[in-house]
Amino acid sequence: TTHEINLNSPIQSELSELVLLATNESKKHNAEVPTGEAKIKKIGDAFKLEWTGSKVDVIIEPTPNPLMARLLIKETSWHRQFVQLHKAKGGEPFKVYAVVFAIALLLLLVSGFIMAWQTPKLRRLTLASAALGMVVFFVLVASS
Repeated sequence: TTHEINLNSPIQSELSELVLLATNESKKHNAEVPTGEAKIKKIGDAFKLEWTGSKVDVIIEPTPNPLMARLLIKETSWHRQFVQLHKAKGGEPFKVYAVVFAIALLLLLVSGFIMAWQTPKLRRLTLASAALGMVVFFVLVASS
């Protein structure tokens, strides 16, 4: 949905002021506040606030009238919500879930390495696989 915001003074490209304006206006229109990070996007001499989250995106941009701004509130689809979770723009419960899941995967990897290392037939293969995995990891990090 698009809404017009009447202003007392022209908006400036200052993040904290625009976030406060976006928060107040979102509450006025019964919309959730986005869970992600807000940023100012510059387009030539113009700018706009983009604030995305897992359930809602908010954009505030100036209009030709300096005492009016445009507020866009976009409700996300289920696909967009999964994309935002993938980008770590979800809420705190999902972030906690992701950390727990990452720790579980690390424990699985370490316990698998220990079990393979204890089998004499698999020692060379285990060492070679672990070394190759580390080399590939560092090559990908260096090339990124």
